[in-house]
Amino acid sequence: MSFDFASRRSPVLARHGMVASSQPLATMAGVKILLQGGNAADAAIATAAALNVTEPTSTGLGGDFFALFYDACTKHITALNGSGRAPAALTIDVIKQQNLQSPHHQISDPYHAHNVTVPGACAGWCDLIARHGTMPMSEILVPAIELAEKGFPVAPTTAYFWQRGAERQLKAALNGRELTLDGRGPHAGELFRNPGLARTFRAIAEGGTDAYYRGEIARAIADVIRQSGGVMTPDDLAAHESTWDEPISATYRGYRVWECPPNGQGLAALIALNLLEGFDLKASAPSSAARWHLLIEALRVAFADTSWYVADPKFSPAPLAGLLSKKYAAARRALISPEYATLDTRHGAPVASSDTVYFCVVDAQGNGASIINSNYMGFGTGIVPQGWGFTLQNRGNNFSLAPDHPNALAPRKRPYHTIIPGMITREADGSLYAPFGVMGGFMQPQGHVQVVAGMIDDDLDPQAALDRPRFCLTAAQPSSAVQLEEGIEPETMERLAQMGHSVVPVSGYARATFGRGQIIRREPDGTLWGGSDPRADGCAIGM
Repeated sequence: MSFDFASRRSPVLARHGMVASSQPLATMAGVKILLQGGNAADAAIATAAALNVTEPTSTGLGGDFFALFYDACTKHITALNGSGRAPAALTIDVIKQQNLQSPHHQISDPYHAHNVTVPGACAGWCDLIARHGTMPMSEILVPAIELAEKGFPVAPTTAYFWQRGAERQLKAALNGRELTLDGRGPHAGELFRNPGLARTFRAIAEGGTDAYYRGEIARAIADVIRQSGGVMTPDDLAAHESTWDEPISATYRGYRVWECPPNGQGLAALIALNLLEGFDLKASAPSSAARWHLLIEALRVAFADTSWYVADPKFSPAPLAGLLSKKYAAARRALISPEYATLDTRHGAPVASSDTVYFCVVDAQGNGASIINSNYMGFGTGIVPQGWGFTLQNRGNNFSLAPDHPNALAPRKRPYHTIIPGMITREADGSLYAPFGVMGGFMQPQGHVQVVAGMIDDDLDPQAALDRPRFCLTAAQPSSAVQLEEGIEPETMERLAQMGHSVVPVSGYARATFGRGQIIRREPDGTLWGGSDPRADGCAIGM
């Protein structure tokens, strides 16, 4: 089946709540909860669970979870880190002894069981509901249970990536065939049922986090990892806990942009926005090489810092105050030439003075949930705890195996994490402007910067900001090649190449590298404007 991504979407408008996700059936699961009286947190977890059913190619209970939640009553934002840690028995020496170290200081096989960190999603879901929700998990998970038990027709983009995952991970991973139809991915429009996942949801609905981290599910996870050559134990799972962190932020032209702190990479987006605030982006056309160059260069500088500083803060706390200061931004801005690309930027030394799904919800009261849930590389490792219907992530592949690096692998440590939800408030009164996000590995902070510039600098509505073509620095390093999406003018590509950028045009399904975003903008009068990325199967639905 061919699919050329050609479409036109209008923004969705509503006043009494909205959900935006990459799967219409998951969006509807969240809407159902809003219609039953649930709030943004309740609807968000219903959406997350339904996405686990309908898009297991990207997300699930074998992965991690991050959330930003805006409380309309207090105008306060909370940040939940639902990422997991390395097993207690896993060290750099173990990797070296098994000859699994790559020349790039990573585990050489990205699908090896050593890449599985403790899945944090279940605890994240339950903790968000405990603090901000209004409904029991037994009601919130009903839409997802019904989808898993009765089956659903698989969406076109999802079907394409499901088949890729069937060929790459699932065919070789232990129990991976549970997520296939006789070894293949389901076709677009074909029904898929997942009774194992429904069983998992029912266990969590009845027993909460204990059912996942201390019962049958935990034993199944530890068993399948051991059988696959890993070292995770039931004790590693039982020791897991989420953390509530202080969100980080930066002002940008009268707005405040919020991100989760490290070990997530939201810091990169904020550093880049601080740099861009010193340039007049409106002085050049949005499609011009001059504008694209400044955006790309700001992210090169940001990644120079975050590739060094983003790590588990319990082991290597980053100098966040310094990195986010306007004074530091002014000094780093001097590294950006308006004429040519700088490919050898090193990290600075300031003095102190996050494959994935992203979705968002705003309820009738104005509460906002910005959520991201991920397995990492599609199906992650592809390893499935027998009979439970979900794959285990491979987040541990983001650890460095260089012992002196802040992000070096260590027992019970969280890795550099690519998944990042975003939130924007109005600086004048603290009101909610928009939960937003763009999923996709190291694309995520790059997507954040590009859609923020679109909405704030160019006054685009959420859908128009998501429709705009994007760029992606391929390896999140200053020297990275720049992938440029189909739709960018050839003259712009040519000029960027002349400026020293290594340009790689991208079209078709390869456009997945540019991520898939969702945005819900809230006006001061309560009107909601929703956008859903045309690179995915999803939609925004309002009430």
